[in-house]
Amino acid sequence: MKICAQPLARHYDCAMLDLDGVVYVGKDAVAGAPEVLARARQFGARLAFVTNNASRPPDAVAAQLVQLGVPAETADVVTSAQAAAREVADRVPAGARVLVIGGEGLVRAVQAVGLQPVSSADAQPAAVVQGFGRNVGWQELTEGAVAIRDGAIWVASNTDLTVPTTRGLAPGNGSFVNALEAAVGAPPAVVAGKPHRPLFDETIRRTGSRSPLVVGDRLDTDIEGANNCGADSLLVMTGVTEAADLLRAPPARRPSYVAWTLDGLLSAHEVPTRSGTNRQLGGWVGSVVDAGLRVSTVTPDVDPSDGLRLAATAAWDWVDANSGERLRLDDALTALARLG
Repeated sequence: MKICAQPLARHYDCAMLDLDGVVYVGKDAVAGAPEVLARARQFGARLAFVTNNASRPPDAVAAQLVQLGVPAETADVVTSAQAAAREVADRVPAGARVLVIGGEGLVRAVQAVGLQPVSSADAQPAAVVQGFGRNVGWQELTEGAVAIRDGAIWVASNTDLTVPTTRGLAPGNGSFVNALEAAVGAPPAVVAGKPHRPLFDETIRRTGSRSPLVVGDRLDTDIEGANNCGADSLLVMTGVTEAADLLRAPPARRPSYVAWTLDGLLSAHEVPTRSGTNRQLGGWVGSVVDAGLRVSTVTPDVDPSDGLRLAATAAWDWVDANSGERLRLDDALTALARLG
């Protein structure tokens, strides 16, 4: 992990915020998120709301954010639908027909780049673009399969297998992409969303950021995507990632910074000091004993996020030095759960 001596929102010029699991879950704001984002803006950071969910147009996303207490303009929202549409436009003639599998957000993104959305393979589309839509079903996938077998270029907005809801995880666009891949016998030619570059490149293009910070809740999309692009990242634990997932993360999915909540945007970040086999950070101590990670507190008032940083650093160092061995986490996870 990295050290940052000042609040992240001051150090980076743009916070590229994932939405589901970071700013909101379903129809509800993540607790404290609107207040944190207001402070982040006061610190000077621009906020870009960057989502792999291609189902809704940016103005609808911005309206939801405003309703939740987060001021946002349409231009502040960047979706995988927009990135996917640009990828298609770079590969087909202007005005070409494109078969859209997905929601209104994807239809409007295709129109915005001067292409003609269609819903049937009989229209002989030059491309198929696929994104999440709550009404996507067998008929839409069948049209896509026919068009792809007839030679249409296939671009997917993203391949997230799940989406978070207030009732738990539900099938995401990746689940439907897998179904179509099984039918046609080949993967999409391009995937636009995280962890791939196009969505990050689209966000940089729209914001002009020179020192972005990717903020997300998923190791396999937000954090891996940031690492793919050479950007720093903040993982928050308000979405799908559990502490055990973080501690077992492979190098490609390790964040630059970690915090239990979005409050991590407003704080400086330290890393543990090391003395022999022991590590210490802000009243937390930790070590690996007999292939088991142990962490505890030595002062009554500690920052729970410091415990998470210490545990992750100790776990990663041990795993990297002991390739092939599995680190036991039960003791550490119990200690973190008491204060996380």
